[in-house]
Amino acid sequence: MAFAPEHWLKDEVYEPNSALRLDGDFLSEDFCVLGGKYFFVRGVLEIPVHGVAEKFGLGAWSTLSRVNFERYIEAFDSGSHSDLGPWGGWFGNWFKPFEDSRNQPCLVHPQLRRQRPVFTLEDDEHELARAQLEGITPDRLLEIYAVNGHVPADRAV
Repeated sequence: MAFAPEHWLKDEVYEPNSALRLDGDFLSEDFCVLGGKYFFVRGVLEIPVHGVAEKFGLGAWSTLSRVNFERYIEAFDSGSHSDLGPWGGWFGNWFKPFEDSRNQPCLVHPQLRRQRPVFTLEDDEHELARAQLEGITPDRLLEIYAVNGHVPADRAV
């Protein structure tokens, strides 16, 4: 759902991953660099939905330290992240109707076979972190879709 970290204030245009540069500003489908100082990776925040086997995944972004960002990049093409992470990061997005989740501490769990990392929010008092732990109802999922402009055709006004 998130095109870029909330901190990205430039045009929403992706460059190819192969053009990655660690100085200045850069945005691709998988990586973001701001001012050569802040490094983000795209991943998934998973939320269980009561009565549904599959988890709901929110496409999101998290920071990584430069050292861990470079480790992630080194293993990205091979998809062999089994000995990496989890790493600490700061969550880069706000998903309404949840309270603001930008800059919440999170863990970044690299995945095998070029799957995007999975994010886990660390503050159990935060509404979105509680949703990760406890799950949400299908009606809450529909509310999330509606608030973010995705209304099912049979519910459109």
